[in-house]
Amino acid sequence: MLALGCDHGGYNLICAIKKYLDEKGIEYKDFGTYSTDSVDYPVYGYKVATAVASGECELGILCCGTGIGISMAANKVKGIRAAVVSNEFCAEMTRRHNHANILCMGGRVTSEEDAVKFTEIFLNTPEEGDRHLKRLAMIDEIEAGTFKVD
Repeated sequence: MLALGCDHGGYNLICAIKKYLDEKGIEYKDFGTYSTDSVDYPVYGYKVATAVASGECELGILCCGTGIGISMAANKVKGIRAAVVSNEFCAEMTRRHNHANILCMGGRVTSEEDAVKFTEIFLNTPEEGDRHLKRLAMIDEIEAGTFKVD
C-alpha cells in the first residue's frame, strides 16, 4: 500500500498520480490535502512519513510546490529517506541506489505527465545492495547520532 500526501501546490500532481494508480489497480491511502486551498505542507509530510516509517504503508509519494519543503518535513521522521526528483534518471536512482521510501515532486516545477512517469519508475525500480548498503548504513548512523568520520 502506498501513502499519498500533498499540499495545495502539489494537489494537481497527486490527482494525476491517483488516476494512474487507480488505472493500474495499485492501492493507496490518501492523507490529503483535498483541494488547492492553502495548507501547511509539514502536516502532510509528517502524515505520510509516519505511515511509511510505521509500516502501515510500504512507500510514499508527496507533492508540494517544489517537492523540497515537504521532503524536508518527511525526512525528519526516523527511518525515512524522502527524495525530490526532477527527471527519470533520478526517479530510478533514488530507489536503485538510495533505497528511498518516499518520492517527492513539485507541482510548480513538474508536469503531471512527468509526475506519472516518475511514479511508475519509482514503483518499478528494484533496490540494489552491495556498496549501497554500506552507504545506507552510514545514513542510519547519522540519523542515530552514532556516525564517526575517520
